[in-house]
Amino acid sequence: MSAPIVRKLHPALGAAVTGIDMRVPPDADLLRQLHAIWMEHLVLVFPDQNITDAQHVAFSRAWGGLEVHHQKIIRSRFLPEIFRVANVGEDGTLLPPEHPTVRQVSLAQFWHTDSSFREKPSIGSILHGLEIVRSGGETHFANMYAVYDALPESLKRRIRGRRALHDFGHLHKLAQLQPLTEAERHAMPPIWQPLVRVHPETGRTSLYISPIYNDEIEGLPQTEARELLRDLQEFAAEPRFVYCHRWEPHDIVQWDNRCTIHRATAFDPTQRRAMHRTTIAGIAPVLAA
Repeated sequence: MSAPIVRKLHPALGAAVTGIDMRVPPDADLLRQLHAIWMEHLVLVFPDQNITDAQHVAFSRAWGGLEVHHQKIIRSRFLPEIFRVANVGEDGTLLPPEHPTVRQVSLAQFWHTDSSFREKPSIGSILHGLEIVRSGGETHFANMYAVYDALPESLKRRIRGRRALHDFGHLHKLAQLQPLTEAERHAMPPIWQPLVRVHPETGRTSLYISPIYNDEIEGLPQTEARELLRDLQEFAAEPRFVYCHRWEPHDIVQWDNRCTIHRATAFDPTQRRAMHRTTIAGIAPVLAA
């Protein structure tokens, strides 16, 4: 592979990376280069990478082990490492808005970081835009290093040393979804995670929230906890911290779940939108600051 070419996309985070071919897994030298770029920019955009799901998985495995989602309605029937963010079935059929899968993936419009409900949350995610929409359907990413650094001291004092509950079941408080099976509930019990974390590779401190899965903070009444989480989310969503990615066909976007949050924007549900994601599995619990 040739050396990557990097173009910064936003003052806070995000870089376009060209000059590489993702059909071939990166060798050790290229992986070191990409890793350094990733740690600096947090979100990498690889344009015009028309790869197969198998090539997507092979590229992703260069970064570590991959998660297999615990719900059948989300993961691919053909490659279990593929997490489908789509209103299109694997047979190519456009699914109606009331379809259980569409209802669930539409919750990605809430801010979150992937797999924060796991004991060892995801390192990062790699998302391939297969079918895109031209109105809406963007993905917003927030730099949680910068968010923490800019928090008023009063907010820092309120969250220092505290933990938030990350509960996959919280999705079912946000929308009417297909009930979890007993096995699914058992696979992902709620877990407390620190509100302020240290990145294990950069050593930098960031705010760690995942609002789609949070509604409790340790030691606070629920009403106060929800208000605090709302305040933190609103602060993190300020434009100075956020890169908005407007998709082109076969963009691939890779982000670091340890120092970013993200969300999709709304779009016309009668328009086809299909994204395939791999998720780099975590190897250690969250390190509290």
